Amino acid sequence: MKPVQYFDDEYLERCKDIKSEAILEYLESFRLMNSPSAKSKLISIKIPESLLASFRRKCELENVKYQTQIKRLMKQWLGNK
Repeated sequence: MKPVQYFDDEYLERCKDIKSEAILEYLESFRLMNSPSAKSKLISIKIPESLLASFRRKCELENVKYQTQIKRLMKQWLGNK
């Protein structure tokens, strides 16, 4: 089941001023980010050990893989919940 997104009148009014180029750029970025053939990139990041340990423990308690949760948070931050 796909989620349904509802927009209020204020949001729709603000969207009337968005230029076509900006809409096309957003849609292309969204398509690329969500394409099934999107390759993953291995990265290295420094995170304080205590922060990582706490994050991993919370993920364990919620039965979520911690790397999956990191990706979810990144997508959510970008507005692609």
